Amino acid sequence: MNRKEFVLNAVSQKQDLVVEVSDRIFDFAETGFHEFETAKLYQQVLEKEGFAVEMGIAGMPTAFKATYGNGKPVVGFLAEYDALPELSQVGGCTERKPVCGENPDGHGCGHNLLGAGTLAAALAVKAYLEENPGKGTVILFGCPSEEKGNGKTIMARDGIFEGVDAALTWHPDTANAVWTTSSLANVSVFFNFKGVTSHAAAAPELGRSALDAAELMSVGVNYLREHIISDARIHYAYRDVGGIAPNVVQGHSRVHYFIRAPKSWQVQEIYKRVIDVAEGAAKMTGTEMTYELYAGLSDFIPNHVLSEVLYEALEEVGGPEFDEADFALAKRFFTETATADELEAKKAAVKKKYGQEAEAFMERPLNTRIEPLVWAGRVLPGSTDVGDASYVMPTAQLTTATATFGTAAHTWQMTAHGNTEIAHKAMLTAGKAMALAGIMLFEDPELVKRAREEWLGETGGVYECPIPDGVGPRLNE
Repeated sequence: MNRKEFVLNAVSQKQDLVVEVSDRIFDFAETGFHEFETAKLYQQVLEKEGFAVEMGIAGMPTAFKATYGNGKPVVGFLAEYDALPELSQVGGCTERKPVCGENPDGHGCGHNLLGAGTLAAALAVKAYLEENPGKGTVILFGCPSEEKGNGKTIMARDGIFEGVDAALTWHPDTANAVWTTSSLANVSVFFNFKGVTSHAAAAPELGRSALDAAELMSVGVNYLREHIISDARIHYAYRDVGGIAPNVVQGHSRVHYFIRAPKSWQVQEIYKRVIDVAEGAAKMTGTEMTYELYAGLSDFIPNHVLSEVLYEALEEVGGPEFDEADFALAKRFFTETATADELEAKKAAVKKKYGQEAEAFMERPLNTRIEPLVWAGRVLPGSTDVGDASYVMPTAQLTTATATFGTAAHTWQMTAHGNTEIAHKAMLTAGKAMALAGIMLFEDPELVKRAREEWLGETGGVYECPIPDGVGPRLNE
């Protein structure tokens, strides 16, 4: 039996278990740092499967580390499993229909699948290590709260990933591909202004408006946007405007800022300038300003060596094998879950991508082919805490088509795919590809060495966590 056959057989043996875990987590739909039932389920399954499980790592009750084997190399798989607020949806349903019950949340980013797919990979690699003792170690890392952006960042800062030679993960998507793009680093920060209240008509000279300070900060940041790199993004939301009475000078305000840029060091530079703007706004209004870092993420650094290994494994495994029932459901998702304008936009995207094949694809709008591995230096216009993992160990990730073409993440439509056969098949494909890539690393330690050399060349072995020591996970928010 060659290694591909071994992986296909190993995943097949655990397929029912993996699908059950995914579907139960779909039903739990627990948001970041509140994934208690989910973490308990992983602990029960992994301990039963022979892993040594350590729960509550890095100060996070729902984070875990599950280990099997011994020695080098150490291959890690990164699991996510948090849901998103207000995205409850009946699976397989092409109209908006939240699940009955009190929980309004749902897996609009497919993390029920993500975690279970890495579980499939870890179980298959464990089976390999059982037949090849001493070849190395596999670790499944349970990483909570990716959507809030803290889990892996805090794990990286606290040394949880130390000693790991290579890390692999994946994400549900509408395509089968290996990530060659980076992602935006960011910080999330609250600015607070404290002023003095007074009667806005009778004694305005006695007041110092905290709302004026927040508004002047907004003006200053808008001017700052002209003088930062074009790929950077600064966006904000008022969280406290100081009350509802126009005839009272507002004595307090609070505004929440996101600052994003392609590299972490660029974010830090812009962050300092935003602080300067806030200080200027406070001086202009005679108010006091404080700021509080809420969260932060580093940019993702895709490791070329590991990505090429993962791509070879994905090609060897092949794309998801959908059947006619899957294609029929996908066509309904494609046509029935969009407005007329949205449908036209999806059709235009298909025509642009597939040309003469577009009409046939729209009849069966599921990706089965594997996108070519192209290093174009693109930056994904979003953020992920996988970036922080990539700063402390060589990391690669892939996607598989768990959803119909044109389905956006963080939507009820994505949630609706989450427990369908479409999603199950693509999830298992991801698990097989990651497992095969892991075994390839065990069988060729030179690949691990080259991946680490590349990682050292890229990072210098230096990681500056965007969340300072002493700032813990926001467990109760």
